[in-house]
Amino acid sequence: MKKLIKYLKESVLEMKKVAWPSKGTIVSYTKIVLITTIVFAVVLGLVDYVLLKGVYLVF
Repeated sequence: MKKLIKYLKESVLEMKKVAWPSKGTIVSYTKIVLITTIVFAVVLGLVDYVLLKGVYLVF
């Protein structure tokens, strides 16, 4: 039990040392991730469509 209490106290101390990002930073990073994901999905969808049409032309 003593080890658990020591672990929890040390964990709390370490969490106080963490430099947490601001809300604005999190929002801007989230927007970047979403936009990048959407762009890659569209590009991969277009590549898939073009390759599929190419395969249908060959066969």
